[in-house]
Amino acid sequence: MPPELKTRRRAQRALLLIDLVNTWDMAGGSQTLRRAHALLPRIVRLRQSAARAGAPVVYVNDNFGQWRSDFRQVIEHARAAAPRSAAIVDALHPDADDYFILKPRHSGFFSTPLDLLLEDLGATGLVLCGVVGDQCVLATASEALVRKYSVVIPRDTLVCPTPGRTAAALAHFRTAMDIATPLVRHVRWR
Repeated sequence: MPPELKTRRRAQRALLLIDLVNTWDMAGGSQTLRRAHALLPRIVRLRQSAARAGAPVVYVNDNFGQWRSDFRQVIEHARAAAPRSAAIVDALHPDADDYFILKPRHSGFFSTPLDLLLEDLGATGLVLCGVVGDQCVLATASEALVRKYSVVIPRDTLVCPTPGRTAAALAHFRTAMDIATPLVRHVRWR
């Protein structure tokens, strides 16, 4: 039976993997890619723990301006970009039960059906991780709070081009937005 026809389990939290299927062709892309590789084992661990707990896993990804693309094309485009890019895609390769949202701008909510999907899944909380922490993750977190989702951002899965930008983003999440930033091993799905 296709996953979309299965009875959906109501979840309190969903995992959003933001822009991790990527070509890294951006300002600061090579530094961001290096930092993403360093954090990849923790991101994989977070994804695995979500799947084990039955929490929905949602890939929220740029469409790279390709308005006729689908997520499989985005995956292949990222895999073909470079061997280090392919290694991230391969490590985080989506399962048949995962969900995909292609976004045209920074926020995962802007002009996408993400909110409708999360409502259908029964998610009231979100765990966010990905790229770039002070841009797309920040925009998605801001809109999630406006929509009254509880938000958690594991600090060892947030990717920015520099340690300074990562530290500033995490401080902003904690102090200005009141978002918890635990380590992956402390994330709970219910």
